[in-house]
Amino acid sequence: MNLNTNWSFPTAVRFGAGRISELPEICRAAGINRPLLVTDAGLAKLDVTARTMAILADAGLEPGIFSDVQPNPVGANLEAGVIAYNDGGHDGVVAFGGGSGLDLGKLVAFMAGQSRPVWDFEDIGDWWTRADGDAIAPIIAVPTTAGTGSEVGRAGVLTNEETHTKKIIFHPKMMPATVICDPQLTVGMPPVITAGTGMDALAHCLEAYSTHAYHPMAEGIAAEGMRLVFENLPKAVKDGTDLEARAHMMSAAAMGATAFQKGLGAIHSLSHPVGSLYNTHHGMTNAVFMPYVLEFNREAIEGKIGRLSAWLGFGGDFEGFLQAVLDLREAIAVPHTLEGLGVYDQKIDLIAEMAIVDPTAASNPVELTLDGAKQIFRAALKGSV
Repeated sequence: MNLNTNWSFPTAVRFGAGRISELPEICRAAGINRPLLVTDAGLAKLDVTARTMAILADAGLEPGIFSDVQPNPVGANLEAGVIAYNDGGHDGVVAFGGGSGLDLGKLVAFMAGQSRPVWDFEDIGDWWTRADGDAIAPIIAVPTTAGTGSEVGRAGVLTNEETHTKKIIFHPKMMPATVICDPQLTVGMPPVITAGTGMDALAHCLEAYSTHAYHPMAEGIAAEGMRLVFENLPKAVKDGTDLEARAHMMSAAAMGATAFQKGLGAIHSLSHPVGSLYNTHHGMTNAVFMPYVLEFNREAIEGKIGRLSAWLGFGGDFEGFLQAVLDLREAIAVPHTLEGLGVYDQKIDLIAEMAIVDPTAASNPVELTLDGAKQIFRAALKGSV
């Protein structure tokens, strides 16, 4: 199967092994000669980052690097990144890495020319119109994991340290001009990160598919994204050098982020506060909550999930799909309960309060009340599914 192709939906995507070599050409096409590569602290130490910086420098560009990025980026990381961008005289950003590097890279490009605080641009109503769109720097995105799909998104997630809440910052011009999806860049990803990021992609597709908003194109993308995850994530976890499985997972990640313009739900509503309070891996937290949210939403989604189950070959009913999720989690060593993430019940009231006001709660198929959020959280503590 030939997995090399060019896409223009939702933005220009250069997909295929070895295509990181095209990064200088892409930068120049976007008007970038002094790119700031934004990535996380761990990835900055790896050879894949050094090779990418060398590709840029050898082509005559003048790259800089910023890597003061936590796994769940906070406002202070963004402030430092904007200073590095402006002090370095950069003219564009290469957002490089997993969700943290991609999100913060996009936010640095967005905020480098703004005068208002970043929190003024939260994804509420038309707050994005407060920004100076002409001051947003060009962005190239290069994912090195297959999960968040942030490379094809128009938003970034940032934690407000004062309130310990994750905020979604949105602007249409935060969409990268071009994306390089090169599965070779994911080969060194440890199995646990492969598993967590892959389950994040599944969560995006599942919640987008399940929400009641009308968007048949997104729903179709979500369904195919789930098929790719179920068929390829176990292979990618088992053999990190399986480039075909890695490529399909990169597709699924981008598909999930494309689909969730239709909406998300309680998996993310609960995962966001847990991640901000306990600093857990976002995708793995989604994976733990997934079956319990499915059960909570069952009455509203049973018919849709039954159709999905039939198409995926899981028996044609809700139970078959739920069992497939449980089997997948077990196959790739996802903890069955929150205890496996080091999360207990001391903060249940706060987590529930944060979950019901999270922007993703509004599109859950069943209204997420305070009692409902606590019900899901307790089920995830006990493993009751």
